[in-house]
Amino acid sequence: MTSGTDILLIEDEPNIAEAIRFILSREGWQMQHWHEGGEALDRIRALRPRLLILDVMLPVRSGLEVLDDLRADPALRPTPVLLLTARGTAGRSGVASDAADRVLAKPFDNAELRQVVRDMLGAAG
Repeated sequence: MTSGTDILLIEDEPNIAEAIRFILSREGWQMQHWHEGGEALDRIRALRPRLLILDVMLPVRSGLEVLDDLRADPALRPTPVLLLTARGTAGRSGVASDAADRVLAKPFDNAELRQVVRDMLGAAG
């Protein structure tokens, strides 16, 4: 029931979403995009991505709420999550939930984003 999606990006800022899609698609990863937190879990269930890139600040439901629900669902819990935050530092002790596998502060360096995703997913297939 998978769609072959490597990465599901949940980001509400169109410019940021397009930049991330451009950067990571060039690496060969198959990407899908969603723009709000309200139906995010439905999208994750439908697509079963290998990696979820999740913005903290989203309309309808925050990325942290989505992340808490994802980790509470036994079927979705193993999904690796890269949390994007514009709030302060990107450390686990900041706004980021311990439920995220990695945290990246915005604005981020393109090379850093590519490296974090490579570390989380391995080489593009």
